[in-house]
Amino acid sequence: MFPVGGVEVMLLGALASGVVLALVARFLVRRLGWVTGVALAGLVWSLVVIALITLLPANGAPGVVLAEDRLATCSWDIGGPAPDGFWIFSGGQRLLNALVFVPSGALLVVAAARWRSAWATVPAGLVLLAAYSVGIELTQLELARIDRACDVTDIVDNTTGAAVGVGVGLLLAAMLRPWRARRRSSR
Repeated sequence: MFPVGGVEVMLLGALASGVVLALVARFLVRRLGWVTGVALAGLVWSLVVIALITLLPANGAPGVVLAEDRLATCSWDIGGPAPDGFWIFSGGQRLLNALVFVPSGALLVVAAARWRSAWATVPAGLVLLAAYSVGIELTQLELARIDRACDVTDIVDNTTGAAVGVGVGLLLAAMLRPWRARRRSSR
């Protein structure tokens, strides 16, 4: 039996990790400037929240999932039927799977924009966000007790959300200009 789960646990985990990462942000802000420090801590927090909402059972502890009831492979029915989203948000699961990765993509760009290597870091980070999604789906496949299903459509939607987030992050970086902190520290 998987001992924890449900929306309440997800929200509590998001709040607790948010408090910890707010403290980390305070430390980073002193060293990297407020834009980059907050963006880095926010990026880590967004990844923790994604893990919480995708790797905890949605409806509390599901009990025992027998080996013969466990799926052997991921669903390759791309764009196939998807259930509605959580009760907190309206819209289908596909939209939610995309939206949950948008902040990570945006914060990746804002965090990387401070350094000259951002032109390489951002595409590499986008690939890592896609790999994170693959890792989540493989974990869902292997851990039947969390009562989740592995679906390739989720990877497509998550990666699309991360790519949209990169576009949003480019706009935010242009407005916030985190590279100004780099110029100040080089004087």
